[in-house]
Amino acid sequence: MSQEKVLADWKGREALAEELIPVVGRLYRDKNVETSVYGRLIIKRSVVDVLKAHRFVRQVEEQELSVRDTHPVLTALDKIDVKNAHVDVGKLAVKFREEGKGASLEDFLQAELAPAIGGAPAEPTDVVLYGFGRIGRLLARLLIERTGGGQALRLRAIVVRKGKATNDLEKRASLLRRDSVHGSFRGTIQVDEENQAIIANGNLINIIYSDGPDQVDYTQYGINNALVLDNTGIWRDEAGLSLHLKSKGVAKVALTAPGKGIKNIVMGVNHADISDDDKILSAASCTTNAISPVLKALDTKYGVTNGHVETVHAYTNDQNLIDNYHKGDRRGRAAGLNMVITETGAAKAVSKALPQLEGKLTGNAIRVPTPNVSMAILNLNLDNPTDKEELNAYLRDQALHSPLQKQIDFSNSPEAVSSDFVGSRAAGVVDALATIAEDNRCVLYVWYDNEFGYSCQVIRLAQRMAQCTLPAFPKAVR
Repeated sequence: MSQEKVLADWKGREALAEELIPVVGRLYRDKNVETSVYGRLIIKRSVVDVLKAHRFVRQVEEQELSVRDTHPVLTALDKIDVKNAHVDVGKLAVKFREEGKGASLEDFLQAELAPAIGGAPAEPTDVVLYGFGRIGRLLARLLIERTGGGQALRLRAIVVRKGKATNDLEKRASLLRRDSVHGSFRGTIQVDEENQAIIANGNLINIIYSDGPDQVDYTQYGINNALVLDNTGIWRDEAGLSLHLKSKGVAKVALTAPGKGIKNIVMGVNHADISDDDKILSAASCTTNAISPVLKALDTKYGVTNGHVETVHAYTNDQNLIDNYHKGDRRGRAAGLNMVITETGAAKAVSKALPQLEGKLTGNAIRVPTPNVSMAILNLNLDNPTDKEELNAYLRDQALHSPLQKQIDFSNSPEAVSSDFVGSRAAGVVDALATIAEDNRCVLYVWYDNEFGYSCQVIRLAQRMAQCTLPAFPKAVR
């Protein structure tokens, strides 16, 4: 193919993507409809981002998907009264191509999306971030990013302890604005000193200073029936987290760390355990979230006899930058210079989400000199035999078409390294080329962004607690 034809093809696809961006924005703002291409969100994305989302399909589905396929789907979708839904236009385009059976695209979409047609606007839930560290700031970014027509989760306040600096508010805003790992904030941020607030992409976020979770009257800020996301890690049991419920305006609390004596929820795995009466829940740990969905998939098809989980984890703020005193073993040694063997409760914690694996897994961890993205190595004995090709095909299917599609992602790139997974929204990403499988034994390598991927899982938990999870179309059938 000549250079002229290649460039003309690119320009043609680029033009179609440019046409789609206002449609995608309009669907989100006016109808609270999220759109994606095989799980890759295309809301508030650039033209190149949209085209890359389409290119991803070729890597995992063994077939091409072009913006020329999704353009008519989105154009037709814009004319249908769909509300409050997550619509994967890539999967719908492929499904129509394979199963349309002569029907018009409009009739096909009407049938596929029937449960989401019509309906009332989503009722917003006020959200309070208690703490503003690594996870807190990423949760803020995700909540602000999702400010759309429905605004189902509205970030109303951030609670912190007063810092020593006179320009404390500006410093908080600066940490939200710039991030050494995750890059610059997508949008605009203003500091409102008079009202002690940060304005981010049109969201007025009150900054509240407090020394305790039971010492805030949120109703003074117009906040009611709020969901508090506690990302401090200070209070981990029911007694401590219940202090939040003593503050006026709070209805429910979610902990962004493993909880003690409360339900530990891994979305996609045991979220059915959540009841309407639950006021306090834990989102478990980043590692538990990374491995539990993969273990669930494996146990369902093959059965897990036993195994060992080795976590190669990025260093965290709990470690020392240089050698210094630390109450924990080895964690006092310089995080940026050493591999540090340490303990992890993730393997045992899996049984809180998957009780059938109680006592079957051991675990250990090595902290390594990288600031983000970790890996879990699952060395397992299975009840039933498999091989590499079959196992990878099954996990690819789980990542693309099963109810675990938001939790499990799949990579078959021969050049993928840890930094390539910064910003991954999945709980864990199976590295297919590293898979080892023979008879009843397998070794799986699962990447995970221990900050961003985990934060996405927390948001999914928050949506479930607020009862505003968007139904996904097309429906997963496996």
